[in-house]
Amino acid sequence: MTTAVIIVAAGRGTRAGEGEPKQWRPLAGEPVLLHTLRAFQGMGRIVVVLHPDDMARAAALFGGLATLVAGGADRAGSVRNALDTLEGSEVTRVLIHDGARPLVPGPVIAGVLSALDTAPAAAPALAVTDALWLGTDGHVAGTRDRSGLYRAQTPQGFRFPEILAAHRAHPGGAADDVEVARAAGLAVAIVPGSEDNLKITWPGDFARAETILAARKGQNMDIRTGNGYDVHAFTEGDHVTLCGVKVPHGKGLLGHSDADVGMHALTDAIYGALAEGDIGRHFPPSDPQWKGAASEIFLDHAAKLAAARGYRVSNCDVTLICERPKIGPFALDMAATLARIMGIAADRVSVKATTSERLGFTGREEGIAAIATVTLIGD
Repeated sequence: MTTAVIIVAAGRGTRAGEGEPKQWRPLAGEPVLLHTLRAFQGMGRIVVVLHPDDMARAAALFGGLATLVAGGADRAGSVRNALDTLEGSEVTRVLIHDGARPLVPGPVIAGVLSALDTAPAAAPALAVTDALWLGTDGHVAGTRDRSGLYRAQTPQGFRFPEILAAHRAHPGGAADDVEVARAAGLAVAIVPGSEDNLKITWPGDFARAETILAARKGQNMDIRTGNGYDVHAFTEGDHVTLCGVKVPHGKGLLGHSDADVGMHALTDAIYGALAEGDIGRHFPPSDPQWKGAASEIFLDHAAKLAAARGYRVSNCDVTLICERPKIGPFALDMAATLARIMGIAADRVSVKATTSERLGFTGREEGIAAIATVTLIGD
């Protein structure tokens, strides 16, 4: 299944106190919304819904990482605008998340996605454990039974066709997308939420979020490094595909897929960092469906697997080893292509080349080799 993420961030957040909207206020030195976006990197296409006044600012900050959509008159209208942009795509399921929830843990996201394998909708929540009162004029006026009550969180996940139809049929005014789904008759599975997944609402929430971030960085950061190596021989052809870019050449590369030696090495590096074997484990060359397949499929799978396990790609480095073709003129395009597939900034991707000084099979121009190193951070 193909996943898209909608991050709703078009509100003005007046309860957060004076100043700019809460999604743009600094959290650990960066805007809240940037932290939120990073939580979903590598999980698929990301659509961020913004107030029209914020579009230019967002484009400068992370325009290359997400599709930007103007919000509607209310939250439901904003979500509908985002869903409309996905119509006609290959998206089969969608996660809808509050832009003011920057600390959603990877396991919460993974739990929602897993539930969508068997349910049309799913959302994280925490059971209410405190006593509930009714208040009037500052005094307790009554109590309510807390049995069966939950505190709703996001991301709320849905099968795409169903939630698109539900939003288009809804009159508006819903508190969240679960309410829209239930109005359309969709069953919504509850999955475990997290106390860390707070929605920044009040001025004091920023300090709490800073504390959670500091604890993650100081105690819970999990860093993994992987490397990959691949070789493909030359064959007849008029170009080679390297790191997703077609490079004119007097020969092609021989392989079961498109023989993108650079992307294969990087994909194996990610699998290696996760202790998940190599491309052959996930996409066996004995399977005819992968004959001639674009290697983007493999890298996309590896990046999404890392994200589902709670990791993000911090940076990667790919070295292509060949006498020819010359890689320099294409290196920046290659880095940008790899960054797009993995859902990270291009300045976190390095692509470079070297020769083997005419030694060995690369020196004899019999093929191309590639090595890649990647660092994953789990927080």
